Amino acid sequence: MTNLNLKYLIENAQDSLWGLTVSCVGQQHIGKNEPYPPQTHPSEYTFASKTGRTLDEYQFIYITQGRGTFQSSSCAPCEVNAGDMFLLFPGEWHNYRPDPAVGWDEYWIGFKGQHIDNRTANGFFLPSSPVFHVGLNEEIVHTYRRAITIAKEQDIGYQQMLAGLVNLLLGLAYSLDKHAAIDDHGALEQINRAKVIMQESLADNMQPEAIAYQVNMGYSKFRRMFKEFTGYAPFQYIQELRMQKSKELLANTNMPLREIAYEVGYDNPDYFSTAFKRIVHTTPLAYRKRGR
Repeated sequence: MTNLNLKYLIENAQDSLWGLTVSCVGQQHIGKNEPYPPQTHPSEYTFASKTGRTLDEYQFIYITQGRGTFQSSSCAPCEVNAGDMFLLFPGEWHNYRPDPAVGWDEYWIGFKGQHIDNRTANGFFLPSSPVFHVGLNEEIVHTYRRAITIAKEQDIGYQQMLAGLVNLLLGLAYSLDKHAAIDDHGALEQINRAKVIMQESLADNMQPEAIAYQVNMGYSKFRRMFKEFTGYAPFQYIQELRMQKSKELLANTNMPLREIAYEVGYDNPDYFSTAFKRIVHTTPLAYRKRGR
């Protein structure tokens, strides 16, 4: 028998200014051969699994038991299993349902606002990659349950508290899925080792290809996996480390610029000054003066 626990919420103009508001949150158990979805939702949320639906908000759904299928306008039909989350996008047709042979348990939360729109526009969440392999995670379950409790109580500031929980869920899903993708390729330890090598060999001006060789990975794979894990291409990451170390030395020591340039891997102090100004938007001497 379907076990349903849900709450639909309203927002006011002040809540919208927060940047993210929550419209619904809930959980339900769908047993074997039970109809899906249950016909207990408001009309704007009901859909037929034969035709799918389109919403005007985001929804984040987490499967904790069972399995089923998911598809959308931008995502081909795929299987979702316990430990998977999938994100529904506003204006994006979608369809999903549990496997009748086993059913599933699901949590969901619906939300919208400028903050999530910005993250989508900047590529953190894409309609073409809506499924997140996060595993069975106690913190995620606790966060959904906490959201359900807050929604039921609707104490002062509940929309803002729910917005914080949505941000936590998004952050967890993003991070855990990235780790799962790298673990699938057996590369997490190699990428972490490469980051240590980069930090410890700045003065040696070691090139990314040599670092890939040291961690026993082909460079094309190394570059792809490194950027997926860190958000930077290897050379860009080294540049960021150089600038970070340069700023520390400028602010905390009296080392001449020439020595600082050599310390962070630049053979030419003039080139160091040019690179520093391009990245930090001020000269090394001006940065030192401001830091003092």
